[in-house]
Amino acid sequence: MTDVNIGKKIQEYRKSKNLSIKDLATLSGVTSSLLSQLERNLANPSINTLKTIAKVLDAPLFSFFMDSGETNSLIVRAGNRKKLIFPSNENFTYELLTSDTSGAIEFLLMSLAPHTQSSESLIGHEGEEVAYVTKGVVRLYLESEIVTLFQGDSIRIPPFNKHKWENESPETSEVIFAVTPPSF
Repeated sequence: MTDVNIGKKIQEYRKSKNLSIKDLATLSGVTSSLLSQLERNLANPSINTLKTIAKVLDAPLFSFFMDSGETNSLIVRAGNRKKLIFPSNENFTYELLTSDTSGAIEFLLMSLAPHTQSSESLIGHEGEEVAYVTKGVVRLYLESEIVTLFQGDSIRIPPFNKHKWENESPETSEVIFAVTPPSF
């Protein structure tokens, strides 16, 4: 197993947001000296501290624990995808098709079990999506409209448009998403 450099990740995210250590300290409530020590790997953050930093940097918490940089770390093998399972709704899962969410785009595969939906209510988020149905038939509730999409169909969902997915067929449906900026 490779060591993960959390300090380097914090520094990369901080610099990508054009923040100084002092700026990040002010926004997060974490002292400048601790942030400096974290970035130089002289200290280890608590999970709560890392959650606070991640929130300010608008970075998924798990991304701090992922290795990046080497070509092999950019490849996602079919059997090694990270799965996002929601305890409140186990009828659908997302698999991360990109190696992590540190880039400007995120690629996901959603599997939706027969006769289920992704959520009870419509949900909107910051990211713009393009969705492509690879298997089955799905119904998309998009704002006040309902659209049926078949295998091979695609749709663009603008940022903040509230939506949910439904599978009324007797087989699992699959939809591939590209989302920018990453929001999972």
